Amino acid sequence: MKILLIGSGGREDALAWKLSQSPLLTTLYAAPGNAGICGRAECVAVDVTDHAAVLAFARDKAIDLVVIGPEQPLVDGLADTLRGAGVRVFGPSAAAAQLEGSKGFTKDLCTRAGIPTAAYARFDGAAAALADMDRFGLPLVVKADGLAAGKGVVIAENRGEAEAAIRAVDGPMVLEAFLTGEEASFFAIADGTDVIAFGSAQDHKRVGEGDTGPNTGGMGAYSPARVLTPALEARVMDEIVRPTVRAMADAGTPFQGVLFAGLMLTADGPQLIEYNARFGDPECQVLMSRLDSDLLPLLIAAADGRLGEVSPRWSDDVALTVVMAAEGYPGTPRTGTVIRGVPAEGEATRTFIAGAKRDAQGNLVASGGRVLCVTARAKDVTEARARAYAVVDAIDWPEGFCRRDIGWREAAREHASGR
Repeated sequence: MKILLIGSGGREDALAWKLSQSPLLTTLYAAPGNAGICGRAECVAVDVTDHAAVLAFARDKAIDLVVIGPEQPLVDGLADTLRGAGVRVFGPSAAAAQLEGSKGFTKDLCTRAGIPTAAYARFDGAAAALADMDRFGLPLVVKADGLAAGKGVVIAENRGEAEAAIRAVDGPMVLEAFLTGEEASFFAIADGTDVIAFGSAQDHKRVGEGDTGPNTGGMGAYSPARVLTPALEARVMDEIVRPTVRAMADAGTPFQGVLFAGLMLTADGPQLIEYNARFGDPECQVLMSRLDSDLLPLLIAAADGRLGEVSPRWSDDVALTVVMAAEGYPGTPRTGTVIRGVPAEGEATRTFIAGAKRDAQGNLVASGGRVLCVTARAKDVTEARARAYAVVDAIDWPEGFCRRDIGWREAAREHASGR
């Protein structure tokens, strides 16, 4: 089969790595790809914002499946263009991708479908939000109502921070009551009608150790998130995921693709924080590392509405990824710096490329904020992170940094339990 992968980040490098292992694959193309993906696929200079160009390429190469990685092409309707022309695609329509593209859309759906989530209100601008903010108390959650690359959420601890966050958005936004508990990520794959669970993870959004500093697109993750027990996963499927898929189908906007639920595990049970309409980044890296079965048949079954015919098979191992970011991230990252000493892929470790390219001399150079995703598999979080940080320490990149505490909650639980 000929596959076209859309995207250029660490998530897409992980998908390319996993797809390239499929015995069904004949050719893997990537548009535009990156320095890691180009070692696994044929990277092509197709502008993914030009839907006609993507469609023309898919037709010219007789592509059997287009896999759309990032959220922006989904929200922009690339899947609609391809499906409308008879090209098989994995990824939701623009209407279904509103689950990620609009925080307000998702909150309203939760209200209609009885899905547990925090109390909220929608506002068109800062003036109205400032006038009504006191009813939620503090801390206050302020969310821009649109795509923000994982950085559009502020948890304001005091009134001054809340007012500043609201004024910074000064556009469509959602204010939410603060939920107390531990966060976890849960993934499901849907074909428009059926939906199956696809693993769990725990991301680390804050830039600094101990979950301090501003939100980022994610500084690391591990899978599975054992705090999300089998009993809680069953509740998430029954109370959150299935009602969402049902509500989307009933509205005439069936969801086909990855449904990524950000959850808060409260004393009253799991509650939905937000949805993403694609694999997470860096969660995709740990999910692909743990997936022992072939990914491609699963994506095809979801695209064809035959999800009941397949099921994923997972390793019992833990996977953990540490993101190495460029100096200045999540503000203005320092790009163009040379990265040396990235170890070769091993049996239990590999480094996915997120924001790096090759210069004219063949050097690997930083080209974005999050640059490398050092990933390891082991029997538990403690061992996996020791392996990952050993690779991090072997990389020669003075202008890069990472958090040194990825997986700290689960590592503490392992230590306490004697695992």
